[in-house]
Amino acid sequence: MEKLMLNVVTGKNYRDNCLNFSSFDFSSISQFNNSSYFIFPGFADVHVHFREPGFFMKETIKTGSMAASRGGYTTVCTMPNLNPVPDNYENLKVQLDIINKDSVIDILPYGSITKEEKGLELSKLEEMKDYVCAFSDDGRGIQEEELMRKAMKEAKKLEKIVVAHCEVNSLLNGGYIHDGKYANEHNHRGICSRSEYEQIARDIKLAKETGCSYHVCHISTKESVDLIRQAKKDGVDITCETAPHYLILDDSNLKEDGKFKMNPPLRDITDRLALIEGIKDGTIDMIATDHAPHTLDEKSKGLEKSLFGIVGIETSFQLLYTNLVLKNIISLDKLIDLMCNNPRNRFNLPYNGFCIWKLDEKTKIDSNEFLSKGRSTPFDGNDVYGVNYMTVCHDKIVYEKK
Repeated sequence: MEKLMLNVVTGKNYRDNCLNFSSFDFSSISQFNNSSYFIFPGFADVHVHFREPGFFMKETIKTGSMAASRGGYTTVCTMPNLNPVPDNYENLKVQLDIINKDSVIDILPYGSITKEEKGLELSKLEEMKDYVCAFSDDGRGIQEEELMRKAMKEAKKLEKIVVAHCEVNSLLNGGYIHDGKYANEHNHRGICSRSEYEQIARDIKLAKETGCSYHVCHISTKESVDLIRQAKKDGVDITCETAPHYLILDDSNLKEDGKFKMNPPLRDITDRLALIEGIKDGTIDMIATDHAPHTLDEKSKGLEKSLFGIVGIETSFQLLYTNLVLKNIISLDKLIDLMCNNPRNRFNLPYNGFCIWKLDEKTKIDSNEFLSKGRSTPFDGNDVYGVNYMTVCHDKIVYEKK
């Protein structure tokens, strides 16, 4: 096993992680015993939407987990904007039962911060604490400062992370893409950057006051990067994520197509470059996909009327490897930290598997081949490098390239 592993693996940090946990019989996959294949510990995504229970027409636990395994993921954390909302143990158990029955990888759900994610009253956090990865009202920013303070104090007592979608509703003004050049030139209503970073600033103050562990979802603006960088210097227990599309695209790439509509929106090129600096200097701790599938009809109504959200869990490594590593923006080791080690360390997610990639193989992203029910991605047709040949979770092959 040692000889095979060392031929397949490069990079000490993730080699050691793979060697330490697995009892998998590597002699059964000796076809990968050459230097063109790379083995990585299974990726971890702390921000996905698998839509079940409640919205199975968009995605299910089964299809979402299969899509994740194709992307090299062995652990994901599912957001709580579901029906029923997991705001108490009874509702949460509906999702847990489906996960136990249908998932091919490890799925840890979030519990909602507030009842029905309405931002009015705290959920029953204590009765969910042993079954959730953290608490979030993803999709909605919590508008009332006192309620967020109360949530942080309770999460601190329960030793759980508060994970925030930061958005000031009063600043949205019906916007649906970034309030920038493209919006102005094409007569679209814009979402200003302030709607994101103003709430981050408020929450940083509250996290410092309460001592709560705090994590910011999908940051997209240069001001957000600056605020979080300073908060870390000030000793606040804060981490954050961004998504692949914010690192690769900006609003100059927009087209009149629902595939380019997500929340937060694609921002200015100066924001994209600030995010890249943020991942390089460690301000941004991890990359999460915000995998958000919708039906074809829901995403075929243009920028204004399509629903927010794109899919990305099957293409994230390929896109980031091609656009960041091969362009010498970050190292391969850094990318594995962002996609695996850092999220596992922050959210206390154990190493539970690995994936085997052929990095020099060129392919084209084709949404028709996705295992996800979702097909909406702005990267459809892009040439990328890296093909996943196998994903193993808990010593069981959960994905194998045909």
